[in-house]
Amino acid sequence: MNNIKNIIVLALILVLACFGPLAAEGAEKMRITDAAGRQVEAPLNPKRLLAIGPGSLRMICYLEGTDRVVGVEAFEKSQPVGRPYILANPELNKLSPIGPGGPASINREPDLEAVLRVSPEVIFVVSMEAAKAEALQKKLGIPVVILSYGSAGAGTFDEMAYESLRVTGRILGKENRAEGVIAFIEKARRELLGRTEKVKEDRKPRVYAGGISLRGMQGLDSSDADYPPLAWVNARNLAREAAHKGHIFVDKEKLLSWNPDLIFVDAWGLNLIMQDYQRKPDFYRNLKAVREKRIHMLYPFNMYSTNIDTVVADAYAVGKILYPDIFTDIDIAERAGAVYSFLLRRSVYGELKKQFGDLGRVVDISIPVQTP
Repeated sequence: MNNIKNIIVLALILVLACFGPLAAEGAEKMRITDAAGRQVEAPLNPKRLLAIGPGSLRMICYLEGTDRVVGVEAFEKSQPVGRPYILANPELNKLSPIGPGGPASINREPDLEAVLRVSPEVIFVVSMEAAKAEALQKKLGIPVVILSYGSAGAGTFDEMAYESLRVTGRILGKENRAEGVIAFIEKARRELLGRTEKVKEDRKPRVYAGGISLRGMQGLDSSDADYPPLAWVNARNLAREAAHKGHIFVDKEKLLSWNPDLIFVDAWGLNLIMQDYQRKPDFYRNLKAVREKRIHMLYPFNMYSTNIDTVVADAYAVGKILYPDIFTDIDIAERAGAVYSFLLRRSVYGELKKQFGDLGRVVDISIPVQTP
């Protein structure tokens, strides 16, 4: 059966090689440098595209290019929880699947036969090695452009994400939108840093962020020294006392010794934390933040790479919770809605609230959780 499928795919590739250039004859092209440093000749202003790998489709959504997407990974169609870009663009669910997608498909080829059936002019991909992207490009005869959210690790992003937005914007003829998206994110980051830069260290609560997603749900021990919602408001992130940067798993004894004033939990890991409470109630009761009911829920943003919109929304929520006197003008729900409205052209706060509850709400982790 596999041999027959391989023959069909090979035949389709040969057809594309023979007739594909005729369809693109006269089409304007441009040479770009992608996130892997590859020189790629891409079509200018393509009308048909694919976005595969963690976060690739999200960038297309930020750039208002969903009307050009001709197929999506099956994972995008079946796992909308915590991913605002899918909630904002339900029409994507109607497109043909071009491979399974999801974490298990990272750095792997999509379904070649399915890709050829939808005839994309360009393929954008995140988290694929340069050699594999080059091989895929040669195999299909379709430009493959590597994008990136940066080198900082899971759940974060850096200047490479901005450069990927710019490159994609150039190809799609959406340069102004790309610069607008970058400016919006940076303005929010600078505003948050500016509001909190003069807060004295002795006024800052000692804060811990737990349950942070990393290749799936995690418990309270999962934290991050670079956690953007804390970093953007100059918070005193206790995880930085254990690691200079990046994701870490914190030993429970260490957490007890820190005894944070306030704990933020990633909504994706909340049920695991509540289940763990039932197994180890004494540990949790020894935490000041648990006893004083100072545990607040944030929306998960490390969901198939970084949902930058949720990073921004979470950061405003953290600022409001930690420094209410500095953020008197901020309503968490309104600000989150405005963030999603700008970056995705639709406020999906209502849908996220249905999934997780109010952003920033106090949670009682002692409540028993019914598991299937």
